[in-house]
Amino acid sequence: MTEIGVGPHPAPWPDDPRLEPELLRVGDRRNVVDRYRYWSHDAIVADLTARRREFHVAIENWQHDFNIGTVVRNANAFLASAVHIVGNRRWNRRGAMVTDRYVEISHHATISDLRSWADGESLPLIGVDLLPGSRSIVDADLPKQCVLLFGQEGPGLSDLARQAVSAVLHIPQEGSTRSINAGVASGIAMYEWHRRHGGH
Repeated sequence: MTEIGVGPHPAPWPDDPRLEPELLRVGDRRNVVDRYRYWSHDAIVADLTARRREFHVAIENWQHDFNIGTVVRNANAFLASAVHIVGNRRWNRRGAMVTDRYVEISHHATISDLRSWADGESLPLIGVDLLPGSRSIVDADLPKQCVLLFGQEGPGLSDLARQAVSAVLHIPQEGSTRSINAGVASGIAMYEWHRRHGGH
């Protein structure tokens, strides 16, 4: 089995305040890109924060949806400004694969609370769900500054969420089922935002 990461750094150690002495001494086996090898956690977060994109991600959590961890992991991958969890504060972090340590996560008790926050930031709420009247995310307007809101696995966006969003976009599909996994959908939607606005 291939070992992840790198071993102890050879002496003399680099003179770089971003580096963590303990990691230099014992090695860095974390699941981070090579750019961040031996960096301290705080240094990584600071660097990510300086490069974050203009979109936010929100997901409803009324039934302790196991997809939230995947949404957080995707948000980290695409450098979302933050993740907003609406409803229950507790969520299953297993699927996040520790990426929740690198992403700002906010909690909103209700959809109304999320909407009030978004309005205060002048950010439109964009629902992502396959609903009657929704537009294809490939063709529709997708603002550079926005909040992408996802519903739960199964029921999708709640009635209150549907009323709160300024638009509902869907991911085109060609198979036999009417929907795809919420965690997968979040990754596709974030990729589409990045394809248009994020650069390469």
